[in-house]
Formats: sequence, structure tokens, C-alpha cells
Amino acid sequence: MQYCAAQLEELNVPWEAQAISAHRAPDALFEYLSAAVERGLEILIAAAGGAAHLPGVCAAKTPLPVLGVPMESPSLKGLDSLLSIVQMPGGVPVGTLAIGRPGAINAALLAVSILGLKYPHYRQAYEEFRKNQTARVLEDRTLKLSEQPPKRTLWSWT
Repeated sequence: MQYCAAQLEELNVPWEAQAISAHRAPDALFEYLSAAVERGLEILIAAAGGAAHLPGVCAAKTPLPVLGVPMESPSLKGLDSLLSIVQMPGGVPVGTLAIGRPGAINAALLAVSILGLKYPHYRQAYEEFRKNQTARVLEDRTLKLSEQPPKRTLWSWT
């Protein structure tokens, strides 16, 4: 989630991070969530691996929007986490993003986009990010091919 934090920092969005397990410390999680609204939090970004219950528990215990980021797990490379987060029952929504780094970055961007509906300076920061991203991509669109084409064998490219 370091990439999420870095993206929020880049866009000057205040954030906080807590490492609380939905399975190993449920009372601490419930306490944190019960105070979230009155403390001024507006969006929760919850990362989880394996059984990945954290985003769903957050969504069940608070009225705030919850963005879930599946973390890559050793056994199933994050697919288990993705399926756990994306398969929430109707009535308990979790906005689910991509596995790992791309999901963490996009969670931050989606949060800023949502905040931009209420706060013009976040909308402006998000729009500026998108404009700069597009400019970087269009900066050099020349396809660079190697001087030597790859060797082809009868069965595969090498």
C-alpha cells in the first residue's frame, strides 16, 4: 500500500494508515471503524490478502465508501484475495480494484476522484494528474525496434 500512500501524497490528500486484522483483532477494527465518521474520514481504502475479509468487514461496519485492494498472496498470486473482495453480497458494496501495486495506485486515484465531487481542489488535482499522465504517454510515441529481429525456431520465438 506504499504506492497508494505515495499517490495520495503526490496529490496532497491527507491520509492515515492502520494495520488492523479483521481476523486477529476484530475488536480493535470495530473500535476504529465506529469512530471513523466522527473523526472526519470520508473514504476507506482497505487492502487484504488471502481470505481478504478486511474490506467487507469495513463495509459492513461503516457507512463510508470502501475501496478494496487485493494483495498478492504466495499461494494463488492474489486471485484468492480478488475473489474474496469482489464477491460481496448485495447490500454491502466494496469497490474492488486490481491486485497489488496497480490496485493500490488506482484506489488512491479513485478516492481522489470521489473526493473531487465535494472538494474542487481535489477535482483539480485529479484532472491535473490525468492531463500530465496523458502528456507523458504522448511525449514519445515512436516504437523502438531492436536492430536484430528475434530468432525464430520451428516451435517458438527465442
